[in-house]
Amino acid sequence: MIIDAHSHVHSPVDEHIALLDAAGIDRAVLFPTRPHPERASDLGSLRREFALLDDALNGRVDQATAYRTAWAELDAALAAHPDRFLGFGSVPLTLSSAEVAAWVEREIVGRGLRGIGELTPPPGRADLVEPVLRAAADHGGLPVVVHGFAPTTADDLRTLAVLAAGHPKVPLVVSQLGGLNWMDTVELVRDAPNMYLELSTAPTIIAVRMAIAEVPERTLFGSDAPYGDPVVTRTAVERVTPPGELRDRVLGGTAAALFAPDSAPARPGSVPLEPLTE
Repeated sequence: MIIDAHSHVHSPVDEHIALLDAAGIDRAVLFPTRPHPERASDLGSLRREFALLDDALNGRVDQATAYRTAWAELDAALAAHPDRFLGFGSVPLTLSSAEVAAWVEREIVGRGLRGIGELTPPPGRADLVEPVLRAAADHGGLPVVVHGFAPTTADDLRTLAVLAAGHPKVPLVVSQLGGLNWMDTVELVRDAPNMYLELSTAPTIIAVRMAIAEVPERTLFGSDAPYGDPVVTRTAVERVTPPGELRDRVLGGTAAALFAPDSAPARPGSVPLEPLTE
């Protein structure tokens, strides 16, 4: 089974299904989102969508409105394609610890979602993730996915490693290979048994190669669609791994065990891409 470990709700959702089909991907982890860059038809409209993204990443949003709209889209996508998507839900990081616990109980566990994310703490405030990890631990170790690219800082990534050590039963996934801090991120994840590294938005192909070499059992293929493309990111993994157990683990085996232990076998008719090796 091939699983895209990082994607966002598309509008319309059928465009996302077409991308998954083209890449031969069976299932995708799906996060709610406010921005929709896939709607942009020119640079001006793309800038408007990225302004929404920048506001979200830097904590400049009306969270009540943002969550209401984004979660309605997530619910619709999950209802339309329950066999293709693994739903995740975010948590407002401005809540108190007690409110976080209640939110996770009601909005994550109560809705049957597979995990928490993608969390986007403002730069310098990765410490805000701690109450979420505590709540995730209370529910058997729900996986938690945290944004890893800018504006996440190198200090934020180190903070996440410290927090992960304090909650060893919670799988903590750092997205986007840690962005330009990817070397440090690979080392942090390598040395933390409950941390995982998702490969989307890798700055260079050598970053993908080194991440898989250093953390072969805790590295996850992801596209960050619609910002990335599932065919391109799958091809990158296949370019740096030989056919066999390692490639299968990165492309879906690890994600299936982490996010979807009850997953059925790959869909009949799943389309494999032509293998690429060096």
